[in-house]
Amino acid sequence: MSTQTPTQTEESTETDAETEVPSKGDERREEKRRRAAEERTRRQAEEAEKAAADEETVELKVFRYDPEIEGKQEPRFDTFHVPFTKGMTVLDALMYSRDTYDSSLTFRHSCRQAVCGSDAMFVNGGQKLACKTQIADLEQPIRVEPLPHAEVEKDLVVDLEHFYDQMEAVEPYFQTNEYPDGELEEQRQTRENREKIKMSTRCIWCSACMSSCNIAAGDNEYLGPAAINKAYRFAMDEREGEEIKQKRLEIIEQEHGVWRCQTQFSCTEVCPKDIPLTEHIQELKREAVKNNLKFW
Repeated sequence: MSTQTPTQTEESTETDAETEVPSKGDERREEKRRRAAEERTRRQAEEAEKAAADEETVELKVFRYDPEIEGKQEPRFDTFHVPFTKGMTVLDALMYSRDTYDSSLTFRHSCRQAVCGSDAMFVNGGQKLACKTQIADLEQPIRVEPLPHAEVEKDLVVDLEHFYDQMEAVEPYFQTNEYPDGELEEQRQTRENREKIKMSTRCIWCSACMSSCNIAAGDNEYLGPAAINKAYRFAMDEREGEEIKQKRLEIIEQEHGVWRCQTQFSCTEVCPKDIPLTEHIQELKREAVKNNLKFW
């Protein structure tokens, strides 16, 4: 027992040392550090508040409509204020509004590179791709609506089934019954012919041109500029051959085909890919006339 006594005494002495009460100097230094930390926090909060007040914002007025939710079945416009950043697009602003303010805000988008054609909208009175349209180029407040002349399904989403039906009506795929002589020989195209149809191949099926066309708005059977452009792309492709070209001309020269175009150029003006749609339609008119001329 006597051998354990010194050890217990040492442990007791160490414990007493560890629980020693801080001196007044230590307390003052701790209090000073605490106050300095509080001051830093206060200044940071003030700077953040000032930065938020000075931050440039964008005002969006977005069309809203939801036929399935009671209380939202009446069309309206909601206003969102979005922090502006250099290079911001309309799509960026819509995504910020959805993610920050209202997760029910509905619109189509995919590639964000002006290739998929899914985010065509009516922005400040004109058909535009949201992902391509710079906020800095627009007057505020920025008014965002669904494409005109199409049934609205929800918010900025419209029903494009009729548009796709018109595109399919012109058989928008390569066809030919004239093949090269060699079994492994490719179907060649001249540089001049490729250059002729190059612009027509850029169509991304966004429906902006169809939405801008007054003829399409009044004639539900009119093929529309996008479909006729697609017909042009293949009818003018020398690899398809005369027989297939004749078939395509018969499709587009019908009553609701190229002859319904009144050359308003609205489709050309709104095309995000700068396709000369009206020129292509007029060229197909000339081809149709030449096709029907009889010399005997």
